Amino acid sequence: MFCSRPLAGVAAAIAVLLSAPVAADFALDPRFTDEDGDLVADIPTDPSEWIDPDTLIFAYTPVEDPAVYADVWAGFLDHMAEVTGKSVQFFPVQSNAAQLEAMRAGRLHVAAFNTGSNPIAVACAGFRPFAMMAGADGSYGYEMEIITYPDSGIESVEDIKGRTLTHTSETSNSGFKAPTALIKSEFGMTSGDDYDVQFSGKHDNSILGVANRDYEVATIANSVKARMIEREVVAPDDFVVLYTSQTFPTSGYGVVYNLAPELQEKIKEAFFTFPWEGSALAEEFGKNGEDQFIEISFKDDWAVIRQIDEANEVTYACR
Repeated sequence: MFCSRPLAGVAAAIAVLLSAPVAADFALDPRFTDEDGDLVADIPTDPSEWIDPDTLIFAYTPVEDPAVYADVWAGFLDHMAEVTGKSVQFFPVQSNAAQLEAMRAGRLHVAAFNTGSNPIAVACAGFRPFAMMAGADGSYGYEMEIITYPDSGIESVEDIKGRTLTHTSETSNSGFKAPTALIKSEFGMTSGDDYDVQFSGKHDNSILGVANRDYEVATIANSVKARMIEREVVAPDDFVVLYTSQTFPTSGYGVVYNLAPELQEKIKEAFFTFPWEGSALAEEFGKNGEDQFIEISFKDDWAVIRQIDEANEVTYACR
C-alpha cells in the first residue's frame, strides 16, 4: 500500500518555498532506476521486462462520481484505442490509494493522478507523467480554497481554531497538503493542535458536505467546485470562500514505466492528437477553461508540490 505520512510540524515557511521553489529531496522506490536524472522511473532496458497488454486500463483521478467520468472519457478512450490498436477500458477507482495500488500491482496502465498524488505515484508506482490539461493559451492550474457555508460563524481562517477542518485525503495537495502548510505558515495554527481534522475521502464529498452543512469548513480544489456548480449539483451561494491559494498544476496524465516503449509513444500520440472540439471532454473540462493537453515535466512543473511535501515533512512509504 501507499501512504504519505505527515510528521510533526512544518519545516519552513511555505511562502518562501512557493516564491522560489527548488527541487526537494526526492527518491524513487529501489525497484526503479533514474539514469537520466529527470526524477521519473526509466523504461527498462531489457525487453523481457516490458509489458504489451491487449487491453489498456485507464483511470481518471477519483475526485467525483466515477460513473460521471466514464461517459466523459468514452470518446477519448475510443481515440486512444484507434491510435494504439488496443482495446481500452475505463477503470472507475474509488480512492487515491486504490489507484496507486492498481498501478504498482500492474493492473493500471494509463492514468490521471491528482496533483498531490503525482509524487507518490512517481516514487512508488513507476508513474511516468507527460501531460496535463490547459487552456488554449497554455495556461493551466487550479486554486485551493478553504470554504464554509453562510452563517456558519466562521468568518476568517483564524476562526477555524478550536473547530474541525475537513480535508479530502492525505494524498491530496489542495485537499490536505497545501492547506496544512499554508495555515501553519500564514496563520500560525498547527493541524491537530489548534484545530481538529477529519477526512471526507474526495473533493465532491467535502463540497457537498459543506453545501449541506454537514461539514463546518473544508479544503477543496476550486476546479471541482466549479464543475459541480456548472452541473447544478451545488450553487455558488451555498459557500463562503475564506481563503484562495496561488495556482497549482492540475492532474498529471501518464503511463506505467514498463509499458513497451513503442506503446508509450502511441499513448502520448493519442493525448496530443485528440480532437477536443465538440467532445465530452471539452464540454466537461471547458468549464475550467481547459481545452487541450500540453506536455509537462515532473521535475520542473511539480517542484512546488514536492516543496509543499517537504514543508509538511512528508515521507513516502512504498511497499
